Amino acid sequence: MIRFLRRSSSRNLFFGFLNQNLRYSESPVAVRFSGRQTEHHSRLLWPTCRFESTEAARHVDQLYLPNHDDQELDFPGGKVPFTNEMRFIAESTQKRVPCYRVLHENGNTLTSNNFTQLRKDVAIKMYKDMITLQTMDTIFYEAQRQGRISFYLTSSGEEAIAIASAAALLPDDVVLAQYREPGVLLWRGFTLQEFANQCFGNKDDHGKGRQMPIHYGSNHHNYFTISSPLGTQLPQAVGIAYSLKMDRKDACAVAYFGDGTTSEGDFHAALNLAAVLGAPVVFICRNNGWAISTSVQEQFRSDGVVVKGQGYGIRSIRIDGNDALAVYSAVRRARSMAVAEQMPILIEALTYRVGHHSTSDDSSKYRAIDEIEYWKMERNPVDRFAKWLYSNRWLSQEDESNHKTTVKKQLLQAIRNAEKTKKPPVSELFNDVYDHLPKNLEEQEEILRQTMKRYPQDYPSDVPL
Repeated sequence: MIRFLRRSSSRNLFFGFLNQNLRYSESPVAVRFSGRQTEHHSRLLWPTCRFESTEAARHVDQLYLPNHDDQELDFPGGKVPFTNEMRFIAESTQKRVPCYRVLHENGNTLTSNNFTQLRKDVAIKMYKDMITLQTMDTIFYEAQRQGRISFYLTSSGEEAIAIASAAALLPDDVVLAQYREPGVLLWRGFTLQEFANQCFGNKDDHGKGRQMPIHYGSNHHNYFTISSPLGTQLPQAVGIAYSLKMDRKDACAVAYFGDGTTSEGDFHAALNLAAVLGAPVVFICRNNGWAISTSVQEQFRSDGVVVKGQGYGIRSIRIDGNDALAVYSAVRRARSMAVAEQMPILIEALTYRVGHHSTSDDSSKYRAIDEIEYWKMERNPVDRFAKWLYSNRWLSQEDESNHKTTVKKQLLQAIRNAEKTKKPPVSELFNDVYDHLPKNLEEQEEILRQTMKRYPQDYPSDVPL
């Protein structure tokens, strides 16, 4: 059974529970598996929770002891007991919220009944989509380095979150992603050619070349076009979820974001609004340790992101984002609760960004190489899931090799097609906003055309006038 932190206060703050064999501790990073400890010398990855006062620490449990005052304050929202003791709620707890997982690093399941069983066909598709996502990242990244596209951003190390969560959702669920969730689109049927068209911004791109690469969107797949500013999708997801609720739809909104987004005001506004409205939205935070070059311990003092949910009255859980079975099980359960109980759910998935933040970043400038290699080799989500598939005899090396070869060929052909396809005409810069183009935009379009004719060397030659 997957347990979520409840919305209401309780003496026991840790309903979410992972097998106790997995623990995170202070730097050097120590991860203990079934009594075996592996040390990884690096900067502290997850934030330290400490108290300025031991008195404050003791007050956490004392807050819920029997009250000595017989009176209660009848306050909006519920009765509040009085106490004759001055007790401050501590800034954080000494214990950390456990992290739910299913798969050991060796590919074995830790228990037999604490996760949702996967069908063979679903499990194989999940793995193949993870491999496809890796291939996309490798080839598109190289294409950017060759100057063929302007920008790219990989999902390396975080493949399980996007693919496994997408598998747990239903097609009618509305997705509002950030920029490391192309795996969700891939799962829903977005083709390699559609990915290539968007990155190259040609006339077949659904966004008509008006977005940066990797800012995908598809109405057909219920996937809202990605916005560059962090957090803007979160209040939008709440509004969409509330609309689904009013229309009595058997669906929810799903909002993806990184740990850096939790420092944006939109995150806090969205959680509060979702809780108050009872909006069926699932918030999925990829806590990958780094918001570009800012590590989590430099970003917040709380125990990660999961505890922020309780502050807003939202049921929450922390999961191992590198464990595809744990992600699938938790998201499937969260989706069920969000729709059936008409409530928001917060999921914090602990993972790690193995690649650079984007092609504009060099992560070796702010984090240790051995830290990256540890997560790349020892806690690789794709390798862990593959071991489980092999143990079930659902996957062979021949099938895996054939899939990698096929995807690479298909993607290279898609890129060749995308490069040959014409760019959208200049008029597309001004369309799709107004039913009838206003006079001021007509004038701007005409000025742009004249300028491009006068200074052709300053503008792309493959953009039709």
